[in-house]
Amino acid sequence: MTSTREQSLRSVVEKWLEVKTLKTARVTVFGRTPSGGRRYVCVETMHDGEKLALFFFRHDNGCWRVFPPAPALPEMTLERLAA
Repeated sequence: MTSTREQSLRSVVEKWLEVKTLKTARVTVFGRTPSGGRRYVCVETMHDGEKLALFFFRHDNGCWRVFPPAPALPEMTLERLAA
């Protein structure tokens, strides 16, 4: 199980953008996805004179990842079939 520190947006940004101090990174876009309403942010920083930006997506377990959560698929249960 990962710790809360490893699941925070701050720690994920530091890992992926190699930012030691978040004073050099900033959130430029945030919102919710059209399908599912999942939260996302875009974080930008400068690296070797170039602007670098990544999108981070919040998953149901509270973790922030660089890939969006899998869409919820339709489910069918036996209880519905028995009725």
